[in-house]
Amino acid sequence: MSNGLFITVEGPDGSGKTTQLDFIRKYFDERGEQAIFTREPGGTPISEKIRGIILDKRNEGMYPLTEALLYAASRAQHVAQVIKPALEHGKTVVCDRYVDSSIAYQGCGRELGDSVMIINTFAIDGCIPDLTILLRIDPEVGRARITGVRDRMESETEDFHRRVYEGYLELERSYPDRIKGVDADRPAEEITDEIKKYLDAALESRNEF
Repeated sequence: MSNGLFITVEGPDGSGKTTQLDFIRKYFDERGEQAIFTREPGGTPISEKIRGIILDKRNEGMYPLTEALLYAASRAQHVAQVIKPALEHGKTVVCDRYVDSSIAYQGCGRELGDSVMIINTFAIDGCIPDLTILLRIDPEVGRARITGVRDRMESETEDFHRRVYEGYLELERSYPDRIKGVDADRPAEEITDEIKKYLDAALESRNEF
């Protein structure tokens, strides 16, 4: 993948990803690096249409496997059209959610298990993040932060979101070199200070090659 840098930001609903993504954007801007910021589900016209289907509360009867396949389909288009070409040209890509979300939400939350990673092996086409920032926050605390109308996923039960959170924690334990957990139940400035250290290390590692 040339010397491109692939960073993803993960976390339960209400973990403060938007605030920290704003900080990461500023971090790269201050260094004169034009990072590509994108999101999942979404990131391309086709993927955004799939996003609309997934998050529409009117689709409450969606079968769990259908949901997992839709996420994977959106991701496959996103990887092929945006992420992989950018990395191959040595660019930095920062993505709001990626395959770890599917493992946590569909693999654990929907209890689909290993089938989710099998599906997504084809979707990601070898694109594994160099660094994943996981914003850890108890689901009850995070969900209390959500204001306005909740989408289909945000409207799920407390038990579902608890399974999702446990799934994230298991991913962090399984991939400690890639996934860096950050306590998100703190002042935003403390969180950004910790994230900065991980970003600095990722840039230093990339520049060694």
